[in-house]
Amino acid sequence: MSETPSETPSGATGTTTDDGPSRLDVSGALLSLLRETTTAPREDPQLEALTLAVAADLPVLLWGEPGIGKTAALTQLATTLDLPLTTVIASVHEPSDFSGLPVIGDDPATEGVPMAPPDWAVRLVRAGRGLLFLDELSTAPPAVQAALLRLVLERRVGALRLPPGVRIVAAANPRSSAADGWELSPPLANRFVHLRWTHDPDVVVRGLGGTWPRAALPTLDGDRLPEAVAYARRAVCGLLGARPNLVHRLPSGEAQRGGAWPSPRSWDMALCLTAFATAADASREVLSMLVRGTVGDGPGLEFLSYLDRMDLPDPEDLLADPGSAELPERGDLRQAALDAVVAAVRARPGRERWDAAWALLARAARTGAPDLLVVPATTLASLRRDDWEVPESIEGLASAVSVSRRADRANVRALTATRAGR
Repeated sequence: MSETPSETPSGATGTTTDDGPSRLDVSGALLSLLRETTTAPREDPQLEALTLAVAADLPVLLWGEPGIGKTAALTQLATTLDLPLTTVIASVHEPSDFSGLPVIGDDPATEGVPMAPPDWAVRLVRAGRGLLFLDELSTAPPAVQAALLRLVLERRVGALRLPPGVRIVAAANPRSSAADGWELSPPLANRFVHLRWTHDPDVVVRGLGGTWPRAALPTLDGDRLPEAVAYARRAVCGLLGARPNLVHRLPSGEAQRGGAWPSPRSWDMALCLTAFATAADASREVLSMLVRGTVGDGPGLEFLSYLDRMDLPDPEDLLADPGSAELPERGDLRQAALDAVVAAVRARPGRERWDAAWALLARAARTGAPDLLVVPATTLASLRRDDWEVPESIEGLASAVSVSRRADRANVRALTATRAGR
């Protein structure tokens, strides 16, 4: 006896019934409502760093744990910039997908064998612009990473060259949380600006409520472009001229080699990013992310410190008019400025310069923290010569700062000599 199939309840399928939309249609409507979100301007340093690097046309690699929104950030960036997004999962491709597939023509002996590009590269060339997203980069085996070298640096896929309007952004999980992950090869790692992507709970809560931060390209001040380039070149060349060992330093550890480290190529990227950050008036936090993500934490922090010293007033200008000198407000910069003044007096000692330095220290004591004066006052006191009288300005310092024993002994000797001469 054959069984009679049971009837499907009305509305259980995706077809429309006489009673109205099907259950799947209603589910789709609910999903559409859930996907409706808006964006709003919000200060987000890591998003600003990403957009600035994209504007500078440098390949960016976002490092972060799974599920924190790297892919979503790239999707939103492409939408905001009105760029077609092309996502390529590096780990599921063969090396030939990036280097090109050989296509044998009618006469390969004379015409050669061209390397045909994949369809996604052809679409990008036809569009003339776009955002190429290389996802799951840390799960790509070494052979695929080697094939990516030319794509990332030269923008070539087989015989095809990607147009200037295409930007490249990649994402990777740390090896500890990547599925069958690999460390990045040093040549590939050195071609990227590495940004640590983290989640901000406030941003997540606001986004789940329907409003995410808006990604926008930085606004560059057209009048400051030559100044920005000159500033960036002076900074990078100045640091590397003083610290030539920072020009190229390949880390010894495998994990560190797969991140940011200094090389002539990465310093060139740091110079470019410094110029863009200057023209865009980006915050120091954004510049720090970009520079450290290009040449590494150690060289990057040293570069930022060098930038601070570049902005210090000329010690000779301070000595020329100590009464109206403008000292930096930030404590570490003020300390550096005072140390530079004392060093200038040491390099070219003279009674008037020594007195001017004491007047400057007295002004610093009136306008800032007195504890910053201990080291420069101690050093300056040690530079006194026997025939130099103690300036009156040093009396004001005595009540504002406890000068070290060496400075105290120098002052006592100076006062004794002065009284003996009366």
